[in-house]
Amino acid sequence: MTTSSKIVSVEALEILDSRGNPTVQVTIRTDRNVSGTAAVPSGASTGEHEALEIRDQDPKRYFGKGVLKVIHTIEKTLGKLLIGHNVFEQEALDRKMIEADGTPNKSNLGANALLGASLAIARAASASCNLPLYQYLGGPHAHLLPCPMMNVINGGMHADNNLEFQEFMIRPLGAPSFKEAVRWGVEVFHTLKQILKKQGHVVAVGDEGGFAPHLHSSEEALTLLMEAIEKAGYQPGKEISLALDCAASSFYKEGKYSTRSSAEQVKMLATLCDQYPIDSIEDGMAEEDWEGWQLLTKTLGS
Repeated sequence: MTTSSKIVSVEALEILDSRGNPTVQVTIRTDRNVSGTAAVPSGASTGEHEALEIRDQDPKRYFGKGVLKVIHTIEKTLGKLLIGHNVFEQEALDRKMIEADGTPNKSNLGANALLGASLAIARAASASCNLPLYQYLGGPHAHLLPCPMMNVINGGMHADNNLEFQEFMIRPLGAPSFKEAVRWGVEVFHTLKQILKKQGHVVAVGDEGGFAPHLHSSEEALTLLMEAIEKAGYQPGKEISLALDCAASSFYKEGKYSTRSSAEQVKMLATLCDQYPIDSIEDGMAEEDWEGWQLLTKTLGS
């Protein structure tokens, strides 16, 4: 049983994500001649209180989105902190990095620096044990995956259309396995494409691979999903449910959700839940709208 695998180098690269924007890739190497590499994800929209990813702000490179400063931080500051330590001490190393940053939102060293290093440490540790990452983290008997949430219609900051909500998703909660859940989702996705083409919509996709048709309302998007689920041969609500990621902070200005008050936003979400089999809503209210969140929780529950 391997009990020690000490970090000998910390390296970082500036790579491009699926949107063509820079992000960070980190590689941790150990004295057992194994390595772990991880790339940091970066969303199109971020919440008001999310940990801060640091960008170069140099307008001459990638419109200010470069991450060369973060690479320097990873290789010099975090490298000095991590080299010589055991990759199996994940919690302790994470704590050391958090303490070195010293801010609530990781604004000193950057969330992209800390996350990249932390993920690479976990991968190097799993490689040192000759275990897949899921088994290293979940234990020897790990075998279950959560129900996938598939973003099939894009709006908000993920698409150039007039849908406020960012993601309209399907959840194949009735599938007997993850493999079957993926198949069900793919079949609904292709069925939805056929429906959109028949109705004359452009079937180009948004930032995250979902369709980005010019629809008039959230209700129209959800109705299309219901039709696609049924035409693909599944039962809405029983076999495949619906989910939303509203990303409400992106359209919350001066106390209003576009033209709606907090109470009207809650009422709209409650009405959608009554009309459609929605069992998950993410960021239904803006993060700073605490009273709105309380009202939403009271109305829909946790």
